[in-house]
Amino acid sequence: MADMRVNFCGVELKNPITTASGTFGFGHEYGEFYDLGELGGIGVKGLTPTERLGNPAPRIAETPMGILNCVGLQNPGIDRFIAEQIPYLRQFDTKIIANVSGSSVEEYAEMIEKISDSDVDLIEMNISCPNVKCGGMTFGTQPAMVEEVVSEAKKYAKKPLIVKLSPNVTDIAEIARAAVGAGADALSLINTLLGMRIDIETRRPILSNIMGGLSGPAVFPVAVRMVYQVHQAVDVPIIGMGGIRTGRDAAEMMMAGASAVAVGTACFADPMTPVRCAKELEEFCDSHGVHSVTELTGALQI
Repeated sequence: MADMRVNFCGVELKNPITTASGTFGFGHEYGEFYDLGELGGIGVKGLTPTERLGNPAPRIAETPMGILNCVGLQNPGIDRFIAEQIPYLRQFDTKIIANVSGSSVEEYAEMIEKISDSDVDLIEMNISCPNVKCGGMTFGTQPAMVEEVVSEAKKYAKKPLIVKLSPNVTDIAEIARAAVGAGADALSLINTLLGMRIDIETRRPILSNIMGGLSGPAVFPVAVRMVYQVHQAVDVPIIGMGGIRTGRDAAEMMMAGASAVAVGTACFADPMTPVRCAKELEEFCDSHGVHSVTELTGALQI
């Protein structure tokens, strides 16, 4: 039997399968289907300083190989998460990956400081958010902005800091180098690709926000390519995500350079996807003579 454990920034995951923030809530619904302790980690819903109701409906649109969403970071706020959700998640033998978002450098710093003092294992920092002080420009699209927000957040991080990268950039490796240079302990990618759908009967956008983030199987090849490029550019652990549906998908993402992976959109169609992926990945390792799942990371041969 293959050893499925992964040391991620000093935190031991029992297996490399985690869940992608924004797709798993805080685990309550999925906990009705299986023991959440079967997962290596849980990436919780993106947190903001105060409660957010998100964007008005419609905010989900199906596409042939995925979905578009403009949910808008609906969440109860960081204080309620700490008080109400962490105790629930601590019932399970898994690691908690808290995802935080902000609209200014100062807000990120405050969020990181507060979540660092709570009982979470890893902090994931979503820099695909609009910087209100720069006219709404997304933090994660300019190296200088990445360096500024990550370096400030790192000052307050008492837990390993994962920076989640946006794919909506010209050079993902350049952004990755900026994040690592500013102190990121790890990276996660990819976030959603910007997309749009139109109702041709009404000639109006399907989403209330006009545009939204594309996720699901359609983005998997893009995610594999970007994880490979980032793995070549920097020397920190990577959580690979974007369209993973099977254990073989997870193995492919790891061969591109990921140390762990996150399952997201597939959970909507089949809540059992993460645990099935974990089982399938273990079966893949056993059938291919892989003694430790860590051997897959960066195993691509060119």
